[in-house]
Amino acid sequence: MLVSVAYRVLGSVTDAEDVVQEAWLRWSNVNHSEVVDPRAFLVRVSTRLAIDQLRRVKARRESYVGPWLPEPILTGRDLSEDAAMADSVSMAMMVVLETLSPLERAAFVLREAFGMPYAEIADVMGRREEAVRQLAKRARDHVRERRPRFDADSDEQRRVTERFLEATSNGDLEALMGVLSPEVVLVADGGGKALSPRRPVLGAEKVARFLVAIVGEEQIVRFLRSVGDGSGPSGEVRVHLAPVNGETGVVVTAGAEPISALVLDVADDLVQTIRVVANPEKLAGLRGIETTR
Repeated sequence: MLVSVAYRVLGSVTDAEDVVQEAWLRWSNVNHSEVVDPRAFLVRVSTRLAIDQLRRVKARRESYVGPWLPEPILTGRDLSEDAAMADSVSMAMMVVLETLSPLERAAFVLREAFGMPYAEIADVMGRREEAVRQLAKRARDHVRERRPRFDADSDEQRRVTERFLEATSNGDLEALMGVLSPEVVLVADGGGKALSPRRPVLGAEKVARFLVAIVGEEQIVRFLRSVGDGSGPSGEVRVHLAPVNGETGVVVTAGAEPISALVLDVADDLVQTIRVVANPEKLAGLRGIETTR
């Protein structure tokens, strides 16, 4: 739970794990007999550490090379049975959460994802309950205004992802155009460490031609495994359909190492947004993937 809270606040697996490790270190230095509720203590410490960490990293993200996307994570298939939890960790939601202030983000996560009472959130954040209610309301309004609504269920999302993957892997421009929304947007996060477009690619024709051009006769994995200095994981390149951030995603591995992930926003049986994370420093949450394709 602590990692789940910290990840939603930070959008980074590595930072979330560091925060939780620091929280456990602080737990080890307190008199446990004086702590009435260990869970509440650990959530409070982890959340406050995550807020402080987010304040520090926001400045670094402003100078990030190319688009910044949250770190993808593998999620259990049972997460899809809890719609609220799955929604709170989706890539689309995580991108919107990045536009909130650290305090708004923490209040939103604790309230909307974990259903905490306002009084408990106020204790966690060290704020008055009324102030927390205002933070949560501002965050909800902001998310509602900024987050595009895609109504695809898990079956539709998987079906469209499979069609997209087949068309792209085959370099089939016509089939690819048939699965892309006219207003589709491709956003790629290489962080200057993997080959990727530095700006979003807009529109079905541009996105389709871009994908077909980079695929050529070598399939999409040739592009997705390409890193800036020509090095990177070696071994057989494989493509996996896997639950990524609560949705059907595509993970590409070389040997045992993940080298990229794709998550699609789907509506009306068409791809609306393509998010690609290829920065090798942001793939720790994909290790241990099981082959599904």
